[in-house]
Amino acid sequence: MAVQNEFENKRKKTLRWGYFFAGFVFVLFVVFVTRIIILQNTNVQVIKDDYISKNYREATLKAARGNLYAADGSILATTVMRYDVYLDFKTIKDSVYSNNIGDLSDSLSKMFGKPRSYFRDRLDQQKKAKNQYYALVKGLDFDEYDRIRKFPIFKKGKNKGGFIIDRNFKRELATTQIGSGTIGMDNGVTKSGLEGAFSKYLTGMDGTRLEQRVNSSQWKPIDYWKVKEPVDGQDVYTTIDIRIQDIASSALERQLIKFEAEHGTVVVMEVATGKVRALVNLRRTEPGIYVDAYNYALKDNIEPGSTFKTISLLAAMDDGFIDENTTVNVGNGIWTYAKQRISDGHGGGTYEISDVLAKSSNVGTAKLITKYYADKPQVFLDHLKRWKLFDKMDIELPGITKPKIVTPENKRWNAATLASISYGYSSNINLLQLTTFYNGIANGGNMLKPLFIDKIMKDGKTIFEAKPETIVKKMASEKAIKMMTSALTKAVEKGTARSIFTPNLKMAGKTGTARFEYWLPGPMKYRASFAGFYPSDNPKYTCYVMVSEPNVAKGYAGGTVSAPVFKEIAGKTFLKTPQNIEKELLVDKKVDLSRMIEPNVKVAVNGNQMPKVVGLIGKNIIPQLENQGFRVDYKGVGRIKEQFPSEGTIMNKNQRIYLQLQN
Repeated sequence: MAVQNEFENKRKKTLRWGYFFAGFVFVLFVVFVTRIIILQNTNVQVIKDDYISKNYREATLKAARGNLYAADGSILATTVMRYDVYLDFKTIKDSVYSNNIGDLSDSLSKMFGKPRSYFRDRLDQQKKAKNQYYALVKGLDFDEYDRIRKFPIFKKGKNKGGFIIDRNFKRELATTQIGSGTIGMDNGVTKSGLEGAFSKYLTGMDGTRLEQRVNSSQWKPIDYWKVKEPVDGQDVYTTIDIRIQDIASSALERQLIKFEAEHGTVVVMEVATGKVRALVNLRRTEPGIYVDAYNYALKDNIEPGSTFKTISLLAAMDDGFIDENTTVNVGNGIWTYAKQRISDGHGGGTYEISDVLAKSSNVGTAKLITKYYADKPQVFLDHLKRWKLFDKMDIELPGITKPKIVTPENKRWNAATLASISYGYSSNINLLQLTTFYNGIANGGNMLKPLFIDKIMKDGKTIFEAKPETIVKKMASEKAIKMMTSALTKAVEKGTARSIFTPNLKMAGKTGTARFEYWLPGPMKYRASFAGFYPSDNPKYTCYVMVSEPNVAKGYAGGTVSAPVFKEIAGKTFLKTPQNIEKELLVDKKVDLSRMIEPNVKVAVNGNQMPKVVGLIGKNIIPQLENQGFRVDYKGVGRIKEQFPSEGTIMNKNQRIYLQLQN
């Protein structure tokens, strides 16, 4: 019995170890299998990821840049669609290819002016190689694309005809009336001009799409899979008036040619709003040839010369030191102050204050300013600070310079500096800043910020509209402003600018003739200027004209060289600026609406100009526009009460039209 019990114990013990071992082996097996599965799946994922990364990629779909417009709706710069044509020969059936390749080669030959054999040989070669993404032609406009897609084989589309289109955008200047320097650019690295200034509005949001590798260097777009459509940029309407810009550019160019000058600038600003209606910068590239390539109005600080006298004397007028009865003896027109010789070119004697400006007296200005401010120059300089002549202007356009005026803290300051500043030296200021000052006088003492943007639109809706922005509410007393306006008017009627006087248009302004680089040997160099506004009794526009380095033998004074440009601009722009608008008599007339019949009006985009459709019945007009190839978005029913683009706007292919109907 004892032996049997011992045997049973040994058997049970053996079984326990057997079960334990079996369990252990099973666990090891499970772990092993699990590990294999994990490794297999991992390898599959690695292989899968590697395959995807090598054969697919996410490509960028560029957003169209918004259009840049002039104030009247004329396009300055626009983004145009360009079409690249690719062919997938693998999708084209052999029978389709062989039956149509002759006609296709003929069509391509006629379109591109090359022998049919040129195309036949290349297409046969690519067909044999079964190229899935052969670049046939790039950079087609819409008309060319619309023509080629109807060719034999191609008209079967992408899946049967192997016709693949890739769309790209190209920026183009839409007008020759404004130079490329003013319009500017934004190439991702360099920003300049209007394009650079408003890039944050014009730039859209890029989209994405998936592309599949065709060979080592070619990728084929997959348009149907996870496409994120780009969001186009906003349209920016600048303050530039095409008509005024063209007038200013033509007038300046003629004068530059006449006087063989190196370069010139014109700024025209609307008095009531501060909107810059013209900005012209022309530089000589060769004799008689001038281009708009550099913005002198913003980027160059200059010693303004006598146009600064207006600033100096307005300070003294505002402080009450001088008035209409003030006189100053300029002697024989030569005065030595603090060992500095100051001279006039317009005779001597005793001048009234208006004569100091009218005859542009350096001596008179220096005597008056030093008399009242020599022992307290900071009082004088505080006026300049209040008029923002020490500050860099806060405007949208890039590259504007900060003025530099010598102060007592500067090591260049000496006993004669104040006198030098008074008639336009020892100071460096850009022309836009000087124009803004003169515009403040024209506006009754309310100095406005220069505006270059009128409004921003998106999908035909105005999302921002610029308003006049005051930077100095009251430049000087009302008396001082009126006194200065009168003196500037006299300068045109009887002073250094009398050559441009006309009884038909009252103009106010100041000539300037500044010598520069006078410390260098060689021929004398001058900048001839004229700054003013018109009509002087009800100012509409302020204008600053500067001509740099005219041929001294032909003339160099502001009254001779620059003032005529001002006169031409004033005369031609004021033709559409009547001072008085007659009130219309409103007559209450009863109309029998039941007898009115809506005529069947036909509209057409003649000369690529948008017609006037406001007031017409929408259901009659919309199909006509769509049949002419335009995309029309509209809201409401009935008559059209709003349209975009406006009447006369030059239309582009594929341009969208927005209409707002009555209800």
